[in-house]
Amino acid sequence: MNRHLVIFQPSGQRGRIETGKNLLEVSRELGADIESICGGKKTCGKCKVRVQEGFFERHGIESRSTHLTPLSDEEKDLLMTEEIAKGYRLACAAQVLGDVLLFVPEESRGGKQVVRKEVTLRKITLNPAVKTYAVRLEKPTLTDPLGDYERLLKALEEQHGLKGLTASRPMLAKLPQALRDGDWQASVAVWMGREILNVAPGAYMRCFGLAIDIGTTTIAGYLCDLASGEVAAVHSLMNPQVTYGEDVMSRVTYIMTHEGGLAELHREIIGALNEIVAAVSRNAGTDPADILELCVVGNTVMHHIFLDISPVGIGVSPFVPVIQSSVDLKASELGIRVNECANVHVLPIEAGFVGADNVGVLIAEAPYEKDETQLIIDIGTNGEILVGNREKLLSASCATGPALEGAHIKFGMRAAPGAIERVSIKPENLEVEYRIISGADGELARGICGSGIIDAIAEMFRAGVVEKSGRMSKSLNSPRLVQDGKTREFILVPAEKTAIGKNITIATGDVRAVQLAKSAIYAGSKILMKKLGIEKIDRVVLAGAFGTYIDRTCAMLMGMFPDCPIENVIAVGNAAGDGARMALLDVNKRREADEQARRVEYVELTLEKEFEREFVEAMHFPHMIDQFPSLEGLLPKQEDRK
Repeated sequence: MNRHLVIFQPSGQRGRIETGKNLLEVSRELGADIESICGGKKTCGKCKVRVQEGFFERHGIESRSTHLTPLSDEEKDLLMTEEIAKGYRLACAAQVLGDVLLFVPEESRGGKQVVRKEVTLRKITLNPAVKTYAVRLEKPTLTDPLGDYERLLKALEEQHGLKGLTASRPMLAKLPQALRDGDWQASVAVWMGREILNVAPGAYMRCFGLAIDIGTTTIAGYLCDLASGEVAAVHSLMNPQVTYGEDVMSRVTYIMTHEGGLAELHREIIGALNEIVAAVSRNAGTDPADILELCVVGNTVMHHIFLDISPVGIGVSPFVPVIQSSVDLKASELGIRVNECANVHVLPIEAGFVGADNVGVLIAEAPYEKDETQLIIDIGTNGEILVGNREKLLSASCATGPALEGAHIKFGMRAAPGAIERVSIKPENLEVEYRIISGADGELARGICGSGIIDAIAEMFRAGVVEKSGRMSKSLNSPRLVQDGKTREFILVPAEKTAIGKNITIATGDVRAVQLAKSAIYAGSKILMKKLGIEKIDRVVLAGAFGTYIDRTCAMLMGMFPDCPIENVIAVGNAAGDGARMALLDVNKRREADEQARRVEYVELTLEKEFEREFVEAMHFPHMIDQFPSLEGLLPKQEDRK
């Protein structure tokens, strides 16, 4: 019987499925976990999926709606006309006829993705670009018929010393009603002392800002009260662009090869941002119209797509962005559903693939103010590295790929209930202990996410299951080591203890995928260290949600970064998002961002002659104490390091 490749995004679950199989059954078999209250009886309409049309080079498949059985009568009744037009199907009613790539919307996900983008406490000086002022105006009379706008400008100058203010047409349209509703007392929001963004009756106005971190895989939003600086609400979700490619180059390629590709990906980003706006506004009990400024960071490709600017120039040598400077524009120009006069500030880009997100990390961690030499690694699908101190800073970008987030791993999945997130292995008997992300009591393992993969491979190396080359040990005999065709696999969880009825294993190919990712980070770090003329790092800072949740000892056991005393390896959370929040709340941080982005020296690793050698050498797991003295006592014995 013919088999077809079925891929569910954003979970990344995939498998070759026989013709005629029901999509809901397929999702359960692959561990994609789609909501179905009615149990597949075609009555609840909860198991919605969206067919992604076109050729997806990353996956090597042509995905078409015709690769599923025709729309059923039940689907016509349960799906809205607009949903059908957009390619939505009910998983319980559609059978597989060919290769298909499917996006599962958030409301249809049974085991909701755990997007870890919490707020980190930071010392922030409150000096936002948008400030509010209370004014009392003289009522117009027949002898004083000055226009409302001019009357407001006069009051602001006399009472607050503000001169030369401008206002847009939408602001002017709401002015007369606001002044009269407040009996000529009003609160006014002014951006950078230059433009009136909003006016409300009375002496008080709710005034919020939204910091946004657009990642390749996830998007996070932090709603902040601009009067107090407090975070009022946080919301994160998967970047819907993952269906077009899991890394930035896949998305650049999609734009290059598909007419209207840029517009398509831009719509996805804006749609996701509007979801975040609605969620944070609802959670904070406020109106989206109260959001008067956004501050946005993202890698260079995400930055360009967000601005609806082609990133094609970044994808080909010499990797030139359209714009590196910071940008200010109106939210209405982008279709973001906040106050129509709201400003959007986008932090600058350093160079190449090192974008505004790295500038966010830069101003959050401020290595340019410190004497100690720091290595800052923002671990994600597109890894970014900073090395240096107050004297000099170097940066680079390295394509780590999605393996560290669970993709391209046999039983890999993103962080969701049922994902193994912690692993330990006893070297004496290879007994495995693990912890899963639990959504309910009695939750069984469905797969393994990024932090669990790092733990598992590091522990396998420490226990002698994996050799320094990355191969599975041939001399070790254990029921947990099994043969699958030509490769060996290590059983983490036996089939009877999983939710998918299969052994959850780590295969040789999984080890290799992680080796490629960690080698890119290590080699990039070493190149920057050599350029600075240093041999050791005083402090390693792991940024990004992934960096927060990986075990730092396991990361060093794998050789993800150069040696550093374990106590000097710290995780700082979503530093890019923190940088966006700091720039939102303090305009001086924006000036700092502009200055430091120009000061950092960007290193294009592909031009470095030694990078390939460093990369190849870094493929091995740490095997020499003289290179990793901090691991003494943790590495396998010499005779086990083959």
